[in-house]
Amino acid sequence: MIFSSKQKLSALIITLNEELHIKSLLENLDFADEIIVVDSFSNDKTVAIVNSFKNVILIQNKFENFTTQRNFALQQASYNWVLFIDADERVTPELKSEIISILQNPKSASAYLTYRIFKFKNKNLLFSGWQTDKIFRLFDKSKCSYVEEKLVHEKLLVNGTIEKTKNKIIHYSYKNYHDYKLKMINYGTLKAIEKFKKGQKSTFLMPFLHPSYKFLYQFIIRLGFLDGIKGIIICYLNAYSVYIRYIKLKELTSSKI
Repeated sequence: MIFSSKQKLSALIITLNEELHIKSLLENLDFADEIIVVDSFSNDKTVAIVNSFKNVILIQNKFENFTTQRNFALQQASYNWVLFIDADERVTPELKSEIISILQNPKSASAYLTYRIFKFKNKNLLFSGWQTDKIFRLFDKSKCSYVEEKLVHEKLLVNGTIEKTKNKIIHYSYKNYHDYKLKMINYGTLKAIEKFKKGQKSTFLMPFLHPSYKFLYQFIIRLGFLDGIKGIIICYLNAYSVYIRYIKLKELTSSKI
């Protein structure tokens, strides 16, 4: 269903083996004027599912890092206003209405930050650092781009005013322990490469001190203990990603010598 608006909207998604989520997301994006999926050569049913949607454009592109893949996707969009959304995210009906209203009555903002509701096995994670999690999802690509130096947890450079949406995106990030751990290992590895390119090194104590600080900060200061066992798991795995970062950085530094 295409809604009439002053500004057309391109919905952009980057994927790799997202058969669990992609069908629901594509159905969720019925308000977009254009939907583009940039796939990193998935070997599950992702491509077949995407191809079953006649209104969706599929482009396959080799994955180097999240930033280059996102900037590549931006180049494919036909319209300036984009909704860049991950496969494990969903737009609530309230947020859909808000986005449509924004596009029908454009303000001076170039980009919008949106808060996310973190789902742990389909249940809300209320604390553990996620209570203030927000991210750029809706923006004018003619005034925005992802900073090349950031390989993971991409940073959007915005030329103009930034506002916040009133409504939130649902984030189904935690499917199971193994899946989330692999994700954290991947993030930690990319972060290590990012630091290595900047000439940074891992000291003897950092693989122990920084992860410990990460866990304690999220579990105590960010109230992870109020999430119970869910909080322990998430805080531990996020700290584990930091540990992987320094181990991989040490390996990269050693291989250079």
